[in-house]
Amino acid sequence: MKFFKLPLLLVALLTGCVGNMNPTGGNSRPDYPYFVTTKPLVVKKIAVPAGTTLVYEESFWKKGKQDKMLSESKLTAINLPVGTTINWGGVPITSIVQFFNSEMRGFSVTADFRKLTKEQNNRFTEMWQSCDDNLGIAIKDRDDWSFNPDNIADVQSCSVLYQRYFKDNKEQQSFLDEMYTEMMKSGKRSLSK
Repeated sequence: MKFFKLPLLLVALLTGCVGNMNPTGGNSRPDYPYFVTTKPLVVKKIAVPAGTTLVYEESFWKKGKQDKMLSESKLTAINLPVGTTINWGGVPITSIVQFFNSEMRGFSVTADFRKLTKEQNNRFTEMWQSCDDNLGIAIKDRDDWSFNPDNIADVQSCSVLYQRYFKDNKEQQSFLDEMYTEMMKSGKRSLSK
């Protein structure tokens, strides 16, 4: 039984399940400070519409809804209004969430493939859809969450199916390598339009 516990723990850590547990116990969760935009803004070099929820790091002094934006350096998530997407690398997305592990530079991107047009469909979008989950992106500059090919270092994960963490798994590494290449092609096409 001990052999099964370690892989399950690794999967839980990689998917963020353990990271989202509340250290205070119970079913409550931290009351993270957040701000709902009242007009279109540029946040982390991304143009977001009014009604976007910006979530920040847990704070002793600030909790719940805020009257004004907090520092972008404390931002942990951008959640677009329900039913709204923005184009990220040629894909309609609904949210971007910073990796839970602060030592890792990057974030997870959530797509809404129902809003993907035929023109946007390509090898990259097909690969992403095959994972049926979030895409983990490693970046160089934490202040830029836009689709900036010069800032994107790698594709870290595509759901729990493909993870850079499993370096010895050639199939996973090959899939992520190809996905990164195809993402760069797709994104550059969408930027040139």
